[in-house]
Amino acid sequence: MNDPIHLAHGLAGDNTPPDWPTLTTPEVDTLLRGYPQFGAPTRIDWHSPRPLSAACLVETTRGVVFIKRHHHSVRSVATLREEHNFIAHLRANGMPIPMVLRDVQGQTAVAIGDWIYEVHEHAAGIDLYREAFSWSPLPNREHALSAGRMLAALHDAAANYQATQRDTHLLVARSELITSSDPVATLQAQLPQRPGLADYLGDRDWRTDLSQLLVPWHAAARQRLAQQPRLWTHGDWHVSNLCWSDDRADARISAVLDFGLAAANYALFDLATAIERNAIAWLALDTGDAAVHLDIARALIEGYRQQRRLDAADIHLLAGLLPLVHVDFALSEVEYFHTITHSRANADVAYDNFLIGHAAWFGTPPGQALLQAIRDSA
Repeated sequence: MNDPIHLAHGLAGDNTPPDWPTLTTPEVDTLLRGYPQFGAPTRIDWHSPRPLSAACLVETTRGVVFIKRHHHSVRSVATLREEHNFIAHLRANGMPIPMVLRDVQGQTAVAIGDWIYEVHEHAAGIDLYREAFSWSPLPNREHALSAGRMLAALHDAAANYQATQRDTHLLVARSELITSSDPVATLQAQLPQRPGLADYLGDRDWRTDLSQLLVPWHAAARQRLAQQPRLWTHGDWHVSNLCWSDDRADARISAVLDFGLAAANYALFDLATAIERNAIAWLALDTGDAAVHLDIARALIEGYRQQRRLDAADIHLLAGLLPLVHVDFALSEVEYFHTITHSRANADVAYDNFLIGHAAWFGTPPGQALLQAIRDSA
């Protein structure tokens, strides 16, 4: 088997050495002994460039599997099973998601030393966007239409899923702050259970920052956000988490990937996240209006509405939600970088560029143009 030199996606659109060591031949061999149905591993075919965990495709004597590894400080066996239970529900309701495989003990999450592993069947189709950065815009309007339709289908499949909220805030896309009547007070109440985040925020004027950040957007949206029907969501609806039947414009989506950020939220939260992830060139904001892909935003909404109803009030709320949708996850990234990887520089990027910068951008002319285009689609 081969273990090539591997780089991960950095926060500035660059490739950097990964925070987590790549999966190696010996550990893959040890892990897959618990999955005898796949025989012996023969080659590590590809290492994922995603930075928050380690993952790879492994060829075995009986097929190909996808292996993902987390440090125990980020995911426990129980926390990972929350994702797996949601995936199982969606698969049972017709969603094209690769199966999470069970080992000989019947477990879908396996602890070995300091690491927690999960093994998935190989996704069907072509992973067209697997090298794309999470903050890079989707270049294909037809694919945006398909992505919108598939997101709506996922929400239909999730409609009767009942589970408690994730047991962690770490690298999970939640929405308690933005749906609360007082986000500052809500975060203050969370901090005793999030000591790493509290330690970082001790050096920042975070109450003032959040107040100034949220006031323009939160007051107008908070009442309707609090009334949204609860729904488990994907949390990271970027095209790099979708596989396709082929590379044509009319390709169908063959598989939905990566439920690591999934949590209990509401449907518009996922749709707003999809627009934020796919329709804005966050790594090229200096290009002004060119950083906004209005056609992609409109296509995501149009595709969604072909499958699931959205009325005019929903569309206006969607526009109001966009400047807020990242807030809880941005603070989760701050917590991760400060507490887990101990990178003050990355924590500062997550706070200044992501938490503060993304919200502030919606007050600029390009950001306002995007919000108005969404309102106009109502």
